Amino acid sequence: MRSVFHGLVMCGVALAAVMVVPAAAMPAPAQAAAKSPAAPGVVVGDIAHARDGLRITTQGTTLDPTPRPVAGGATMAAVTFAPGAKPGLTLQPSSGHWAWPKGELHMQLQSGMAWPVTLDVEIQSDHGTLHALVGLPPGPPMTLAIPLKPTTPRAFGMQVGPPMPWHDTIVATTVDGSFDPGTARAVHVSMPSPNAPQVVLFGGVSIAAGTPALDAAYTGIVDAYGQYTRTTWPEKIADDAALKKASLQADPASPAVPGFGGVARQGLKATGWFSLVKLKDTWTLVTPDGKAFFSLGVNAVAIDGGMTYVQGRKTMFEGLPPTNGPLGKFYGQGDDRSDNGSQRDNGMNHGQWFDFYRANLQRTYGDAWPQKWAKVTLDRLRGWGFNTLGNWSDPSLFAAHRIAYTQPVIIDGSFASVSTGYDYWGRMPDPFDPKFVAATAVAVAKASKGVREDPWLLGYFADNELAWAGRGPQGRWGLATGALQLGPESPAKQAFVASLRKKYGDAGKLAAAWGVPVASWDLLLAKGFQAPVPAEAHPAIAADYIDFLTLYAETYFRTVATALKKADPHHLFLGGRLAVRTPEVEAACARYCDVVSINAYADLPEHGLDVAAFKRMDKPVMVTEFHFGSADRGPFGNGVAAVASEGERGKAYARFVDAAKASGVIVGAHWFDYADQPVTGRILDGENSHIGLVGITDIPFAGFVKDVTEANRRAAGP
Repeated sequence: MRSVFHGLVMCGVALAAVMVVPAAAMPAPAQAAAKSPAAPGVVVGDIAHARDGLRITTQGTTLDPTPRPVAGGATMAAVTFAPGAKPGLTLQPSSGHWAWPKGELHMQLQSGMAWPVTLDVEIQSDHGTLHALVGLPPGPPMTLAIPLKPTTPRAFGMQVGPPMPWHDTIVATTVDGSFDPGTARAVHVSMPSPNAPQVVLFGGVSIAAGTPALDAAYTGIVDAYGQYTRTTWPEKIADDAALKKASLQADPASPAVPGFGGVARQGLKATGWFSLVKLKDTWTLVTPDGKAFFSLGVNAVAIDGGMTYVQGRKTMFEGLPPTNGPLGKFYGQGDDRSDNGSQRDNGMNHGQWFDFYRANLQRTYGDAWPQKWAKVTLDRLRGWGFNTLGNWSDPSLFAAHRIAYTQPVIIDGSFASVSTGYDYWGRMPDPFDPKFVAATAVAVAKASKGVREDPWLLGYFADNELAWAGRGPQGRWGLATGALQLGPESPAKQAFVASLRKKYGDAGKLAAAWGVPVASWDLLLAKGFQAPVPAEAHPAIAADYIDFLTLYAETYFRTVATALKKADPHHLFLGGRLAVRTPEVEAACARYCDVVSINAYADLPEHGLDVAAFKRMDKPVMVTEFHFGSADRGPFGNGVAAVASEGERGKAYARFVDAAKASGVIVGAHWFDYADQPVTGRILDGENSHIGLVGITDIPFAGFVKDVTEANRRAAGP
């Protein structure tokens, strides 16, 4: 396909035309029905060879009229982008508009700099505009291919698309907006705020029918072992023999610490359960046998993380095993379709999946792979200095009693809910609903069954990353405004209105305080009430919202804490694994939980949570998710907290854990997660990042785990 892309662009050298005019002289686009001739595969123009038919307008840029020869025998025009807010150039037909086929815009270009530059491309039509942001690396001429329709990697079932360039082509895998190719008006190429002159060379521009470059970008990207096919790295394997050899060589050399781990300190008591104590100015966990314990955990130590949908996109995979062969048992059927934010625009979220991780364990260990995986994994974790199995870990590992573990309390049921507008994992449970109280009791009973007498259980989490707030600068008020938009049957709305009636008595007083026309409480209770946004002129709005957010969070955590205390009085309540959160939910969690757990993706803990605030509250915190990812080991994503390369991941881990241990208030840090996510996205939501201690082949990343082990040894010590 590469040669096809190249030919479509190069044919423009002989046929294209250009006319350069200053921006101030450019007339408004013609509204007549005149169309510039275009057909599938035809040329739009060539920026390096001026002829009538194409108009180029410069804005903060300079176009060198003398074409320059480039590799491959073509010639291109140099455009200098001057420092400024958004220097650029615009391509337009000399009159009317272009009538393009449905397809891709292909533009030949080359960076004139020794470093990458960013280009912002807008393609305008009478009925919408497309927008794409692309990176242009230094090197030989490239073909930039932009689909003439909106697209994202999500449409292909993954959160991050294949890295570009691929060979000599850069495909814009994310294109936003809308577009009518029959009324194309302009192509605008700009550079976001360069602080020094930057040179880019431009050549031919053409339209290719269909989406050949986009299709090729996603074709054959995964091999038989679930690895990315278009690059290599030290841990990548080529066959079963290499897989088995690499796995055997990956066993940790360091001896595992016996028992729970921990460090003996004066003043600590053995209670038979994990507990908390404050020594001088430092909070610490205490093991059941009375030792100071900094929880070093790993999330999702499990065997089911390698599932990725194959139905509808089998062209992405090379070497998928037959369904009737020895690895056929690792196919399955799933359906993750929902209205949650995690599934918005996900084009591959149901149907047949294949589990590369378990298939690789079968290849490595044979039919006894579940037992061998469990032993090897526990050996590795203890050898690498970890002492806790974080959330979402395989319960089969708990019973070995070699490492502490955590247990989630997932509260499901038919209770009412509230939307904050974020709703990534779903709407917020309504804790004012009696059905929620009943569902909590059921969830706690399920979570505590068989573990309530186990001293290796560190404690329980309540739910996971609930949407305690909405998006944007006013997102803090999402629960309050979301509750007010519901109908009078909503328990949350009833509780909110009841608190307002108690405070104001008369609806008219509320109307005056909020600056809204509310003549009666019935108007406030009505479905669809448009809640006001807090403003300086009406400070009562924010004050009342804060009161409700506090009431909401306290009701939730009190309900869970009460149920847990009744079902299991021994173990710790580790909070709610907060992600999107407000000061009110943090304070409520601190009041009713033993530990406030926060998923904090940042370079340092204090940049992901307010360490000083928890010191003022005198409450211990546990970072229950953090990671550092890079994009040089196969999966396309580099996680929530990205670093430049694999070599930087271990350094970032050490800085984070060292700072957490030194904080005096953080009592643990849990890495997310154990294994890399599939290249084509996990079935849950399409995440596809390199964030693991091991790859999809279960082979550890040796340099990273070495750095992790050293950092863990320091953190586990005095």
